[in-house]
Amino acid sequence: MISLWQAHISFTLIIFLLLPSSGLKRAARIALLLALLAASFIPLDGLSLAAYLRSHIDDLAVTTLVFMLWGCLRRLGFLAPAQQGTTWVLIVFAAMALVLYPATLGLSYLDPYRFGFSPRPMLIVVALLTAGLFYLRSYLTVVMLASATLAFIAGVKPSHNYWDYLIDPLLGLYCCAALLMFALRWAQGWLNTLRGSEKGA
Repeated sequence: MISLWQAHISFTLIIFLLLPSSGLKRAARIALLLALLAASFIPLDGLSLAAYLRSHIDDLAVTTLVFMLWGCLRRLGFLAPAQQGTTWVLIVFAAMALVLYPATLGLSYLDPYRFGFSPRPMLIVVALLTAGLFYLRSYLTVVMLASATLAFIAGVKPSHNYWDYLIDPLLGLYCCAALLMFALRWAQGWLNTLRGSEKGA
């Protein structure tokens, strides 16, 4: 039952974030969000649209749901548009994806996924990481990691592997792509500055 509701929530948040809504007032955006939630129950070939999407992307990690919820709150205007805090999110979860997924594809002899079944060392590492991020005031990352850990302890997902609460391919790809874009923009800005200094000389 929890997985089914998670599928409907995932469908609603993903589509809402993908649709352009900058020209709509807050009430219209809330109405759009509710309409998407209702649309997630529409059947398609015997499956609801939410279940159909879930068959392609599987259940999302708790961290991804929290991240998307944060994005929706910003888009709805409940959080300030200028609020910062995503840089560490991108770094932490891109690093997790690079540790986990190359190994699952057979590119490494080490299998970090198996550590998620007996995750006491992982829980300690994540707790220390969360404390460090709290010190750095990356509160969004702290909430994502804490939510995933609490959800794992409560067993809210069918999976018994801690990794499935922390990261999924959708979040990993997004974070890696966003970091790559930031790196390209920084490199372009650095080159423009270098060329400007050369012309000035």
